[in-house]
Amino acid sequence: MIHDFTNENVAEIADVLGVKPKPIGDDLFRFELYNKEENRKLALEIHLGLEIDDKRMNMVSVYCGGTFMQLHNCTNFIASKMLKQVTFFGKQKGLTSGLIIEEAAGCSLYANVGDEVLTGDFTELPEDLMMCGVALSLTETEGMDNFTFDDDDIS
Repeated sequence: MIHDFTNENVAEIADVLGVKPKPIGDDLFRFELYNKEENRKLALEIHLGLEIDDKRMNMVSVYCGGTFMQLHNCTNFIASKMLKQVTFFGKQKGLTSGLIIEEAAGCSLYANVGDEVLTGDFTELPEDLMMCGVALSLTETEGMDNFTFDDDDIS
């Protein structure tokens, strides 16, 4: 089931990325990230309430350098202040695709990753898969609505 983004979600994403969202109409929010030290720019757009053939969908788009990426039908996201990143992901039939946006205007995309990569022992994976397994392992926390990486919550 796709995620229904709320105004609170948009505010949480803005807080983690350290930028203000620019609303474009009623169902599009744009976040513009700049990293002067590394001379990087990135624009993130969250499209809400799109409809194709009477089916509701959402879409996360990223524009950076000479690259354009989209994640359709985002099922959830994890915003981590500690990691300074937001992971948008979609799960369908044992496959996960994730788009990770960093506060420092960085971006990573992992597409069609099988559950066996995310739920197994990542130290047993080939090096090329290890990074993916670690990066998207956060997506296996579904059902943990109160989960946080913030140090204040650790006793």
